Formats: sequence, structure tokens, C-alpha cells
Amino acid sequence: MNSPTPSHALMDIAARPAAVMVRGSGSWLEDADGRRYLDFVQGWAVNCLGHAHPAITQALSEQAARLVNPSPAFFNEVSLRFASRLAAASGLDEVFLCNTGAEANEGAIKLARKWGRLHRNGAHEIITFKDGFHGRTIAAMSASGKPGWDMLFAPQVPGFPKATLNDLASVEALIGPQTVAVMLEPIQGEAGVQPATIEFLRALRALCDARDLLLILDEVQTGIGRTGTLFRYQAAGITPDILTLAKGIGGGVPLAALLARQSASCFSHGDQGGTYCGNPLMAAVGDAVLGIINTPEFLAGVRERSAQLILGLNALVARFGLVGVRGAGLLLALELGERYDAADLVLRARDAGLLLNAPRAHCLRLMPALNVSAEEVEQMLGILATLLQA
Repeated sequence: MNSPTPSHALMDIAARPAAVMVRGSGSWLEDADGRRYLDFVQGWAVNCLGHAHPAITQALSEQAARLVNPSPAFFNEVSLRFASRLAAASGLDEVFLCNTGAEANEGAIKLARKWGRLHRNGAHEIITFKDGFHGRTIAAMSASGKPGWDMLFAPQVPGFPKATLNDLASVEALIGPQTVAVMLEPIQGEAGVQPATIEFLRALRALCDARDLLLILDEVQTGIGRTGTLFRYQAAGITPDILTLAKGIGGGVPLAALLARQSASCFSHGDQGGTYCGNPLMAAVGDAVLGIINTPEFLAGVRERSAQLILGLNALVARFGLVGVRGAGLLLALELGERYDAADLVLRARDAGLLLNAPRAHCLRLMPALNVSAEEVEQMLGILATLLQA
């Protein structure tokens, strides 16, 4: 039986509501009917400064009038400046600018495999984790541990044995002569905001050092201030060999980055590239976003709003008998318990003018703008309390 003909030409890849969004400002979205929504999704943690931040508008406008894309065959001053600032902020040495988190993670996989060929007798396996998420390209999906993805576009790319988060013995059991790296998200976002413990991250760093393996951190969602430090690994006092960034790095524009220590950076000319990679239009936005977020005052503000939000969510846990709160900074999950259907709660919240995300059946994920106000946090908590009461 044929599906009904859609009233638009967009490919049907998601269950979208009928509302058509036309503008945004800070923590608020507005649809074509003039309805406003308090946005605690922000494009899945993409809009780190909220909607239509003036610094992003200015960076786009000024750079578009100057130079958009000279091609990656040439240096451009904006990408040179931005890469230098990223390297200095991260403690890593070299930066490849690209467009999406999946693209950055593909680059990390390629880099690790080439490093294994050069330095580990052809070792190519990368230990990843059950319930992890690294993107929607074939190799990134193969590296992911999301249930059901192993059969979605089978056969998968081989070489990604899966360990269990926060279980060091499960990682050690998978290390063999073909192992070249360990790759993980410091907080598994799609799994419902499941954090790797600080102790586990430190133990992984020590294990990789002892076994001459690369440590790859996918900070596509946790990076650029989302967890209250510029990068999540800074909370553990470690530095990865390879780091991937996206989402918040562009504040809403398509921008990502692959960073590496010099000792792990082994691409030759022609190994890695991309038509839009490092274009000055996107780099200008990233440079503006980093300049705002990478300050002690801004990051302190993220931690302050996080503390307020956690306190308010824990009050809801006590009031309604929910399971609990987890996460860090402004990447938080509210575990509801089986009494509540998270997907239904998301629908009712949208009707009430609040945008939430449900990564699991009984779990809400909260990803507001990093500059969300105290008043907006209280407003969100009030709406959520009313929905839970109903």
C-alpha cells in the first residue's frame, strides 16, 4: 500500500510535527503561526549560544562579504587563526576542520588505522562501546553500539569490538595484536546521557599509555562548554591522542573538527580532505563562538545554571517519585521511571510550548543553550512540573 503523498518535497526521514519554524531568539523558537517554544533541545546541543546570537550573525555577515570559500587548496587566514586557538585550548597540536561530527569521527578512524599501519604492524581494530553513538556514515555506525544498528545497513565495517562503559576489564579483554585504539564519548548522549566516570577516563588513559594504544575521545556533544568545562576530558585531568568536535563548535552552522597530538597525526597529502573543509565562512563562526565560550566567566555561568537545573530536577524527582538525574553541565537526563512515557511527555510539552527530547522510553534529555537564563530554567521546571502532575 502506497503512503500518502506528502505536501512537500523533503524526504521522509523523521516524524516531524506540522509546525514550520521561521525564527528564533536565544532560548526561544517561533513557528509560522506565531507560536513560541522554550527550546531545551537546541538542535541536539548544537545551538550553544541559542538562536540567532548576534556574534554569529555578525561573523557570517562580515565574512560572507569578504571571502566564503577559496577552496581547501589554499590557506585562509580565518581557519589558520581558528585552528591555532583550538589547538591552544585543547592541548593538542594539529587540527582538521570539517563539516559534521560523523565526518570528524570518520577522520579519527582513518587516522588511527593509518597510525596502526605505520607504528603497530598493521593493527586496525578500534575498541568502542555498547550504546555508543558516533554518527550516521557506515563506518561511524559500525563504531557505534546503538541497539539494532548492526543490521540496519548490513554488513557493517569490521574492526570495532564493543566494550562496556565504566568496565575496564571489558576493555582489557578485547585488546589483542590488532588493537590500535580505544574510542568513546565521555558521556553517551543517545544512550540517555550515560557518563563515563572520571576514574574510568583516567584508567583508560593509563591503559592506552601502557599498551601503546591511541585514546580517541568523541566530544561531538560534550565539547565546547557543554559540560561546564571547555572539554569534558579536562574534568578528568587527561588529554586524548585524538579528539573530535562538532555541534556546539559552530553554534548552529555546519562545522566540526578533528584534532590530534603531533605523534598521532600521520596523514599524507591526499589522505584527508573535503570541498568545504576549513572554509572561512564557517571558521569565522567557530572562532566567534570559541571566543565567547572559552572564558572563565562564561564557563562559570554554565556551571551555575547547571546547578540550578539539577536542583530543580531533583525536586521533581522527590515530588513525583522519579528515578533520578544524571549528566554534567547542561547535558542532563531526567530518568522518569516506568510510570511515564517520555515520548508522550515530549508531545505534551510541545503542546505546552516547551521543546524536550526523549532518547529512551522513560528518559528525557535536556540540552538548553549554554547562556540560558535563570528565569528560563525556572519557567521550564514549572511547565515540566505541570505536565508530570497531569
